[in-house]
Amino acid sequence: MPAAPRPASGASASQLGWDHLRCPICSQRLQWAQRRLLVCPDGHRFDAAKQGYFNLLTGRGTAFREDTAEMVAARAEFQTAGHYEPLAAAIAAAVRAHLPDRPGPAPLRLVDVGAGTGYYLRRVLTAVTHSPAEAVATDISRYAMRRAAKIEHTIALVWDVWKPLPLAEASIDVVLNVFAPRNGTEFARVVRPGGIAVVVTPQPDHLREVAETLGLLGIADGKEAAVAERLGQAFAPVANEEVRSALELTRADALALAVMGPAGHHLDAEALRSRLAAGPDVLRTTAAFRVQVLRRG
Repeated sequence: MPAAPRPASGASASQLGWDHLRCPICSQRLQWAQRRLLVCPDGHRFDAAKQGYFNLLTGRGTAFREDTAEMVAARAEFQTAGHYEPLAAAIAAAVRAHLPDRPGPAPLRLVDVGAGTGYYLRRVLTAVTHSPAEAVATDISRYAMRRAAKIEHTIALVWDVWKPLPLAEASIDVVLNVFAPRNGTEFARVVRPGGIAVVVTPQPDHLREVAETLGLLGIADGKEAAVAERLGQAFAPVANEEVRSALELTRADALALAVMGPAGHHLDAEALRSRLAAGPDVLRTTAAFRVQVLRRG
């Protein structure tokens, strides 16, 4: 049976109270009533799915499509193969280098907005194990949250980034946003003064060779500038790093790469296999990312 997130070693129950969770219906505090139940003072109840995540969109819905089980499985396969390990290491290093100061023994509170499988959040938590931590992973895909729910010190919530985040004002130290939409108004509301946002976007030449081989859409220009525009004046840039790595992808890797992204909603996997079969056994390409760190004023 999935349990409530476990405290970090040495942390007391009072230090790790998860008192920053908010009811998506009435905005009052959500509290653990049982190991698999969150409730608020008005009696709104959210039961954990058997895989351990909580769906806070119940009864509210969303206009956006969730990543399917196949898309999430492809992403997990690609990530497990280590292709984006340099990026994961860079994100963890960026958080560690710019970690905001916290009063006394207060836990480090993180939220990964658009967390997917939780791959990058897991690396960040590993990098800051010297501190007790309370992490929230949010994603619109329940299939992704099934995986994120397995990460220690993490509560996984099915949620829509364009709705108000189910978190208290000024309660978050670190927000992660990797290849996901950015709700600047909500980031500014939930990140406390001195806290940071770590935002990752692809560079224009990211995986260009694979995109051309498979007929996928390329990366639009201007994503780096759009980060500051979307987050607004509440955040000031403090670090900006380019992360590049050469990749050698098998046909299976390339297929997983194509299916795991937004294009996976409408791609024909069999047609992709045919295109890959007509090409080389190994596709060589470059992964290119921009990691930006911005601090809340």
